[in-house]
Amino acid sequence: MYPPELVAPMKADLTNVGFDELTTPDQVDNLINNMEGTALVVVNSVCGCAAAMARPGVKMALSGEGNKPAKLATVFAGVDKEATAKAREYMLPYPPSSPSIALFKDGKLVHFIERHHIEGRPAELIADNLRQAFDSHC
Repeated sequence: MYPPELVAPMKADLTNVGFDELTTPDQVDNLINNMEGTALVVVNSVCGCAAAMARPGVKMALSGEGNKPAKLATVFAGVDKEATAKAREYMLPYPPSSPSIALFKDGKLVHFIERHHIEGRPAELIADNLRQAFDSHC
């Protein structure tokens, strides 16, 4: 488990732009099982690719005009372990991946970006990928 003071700014990077922090399995179940419309769920992480690519890419995709998910949520791998494990159940058949980005529509996974699609790619490319998914599903 990472110290709270270490991860606080990494969590705030998303919660400051409107993401709900899901810290329990019940919160994850409630989001997915009671969903009408779309939700973007980010599996946040302390790794460099989360800081340099995933979080900036997500924030870019949500800025400006265009379609957007109705709800934004995040779980933090290595911190909120039970909530992250529950979120990953809904992300099957994809293997656990941190960071990762999932788009759900009416409780069903419709788009997923795994860590290996984040590492080494610029945040702009991740943002473009997400905007295309938003246009298709939101």
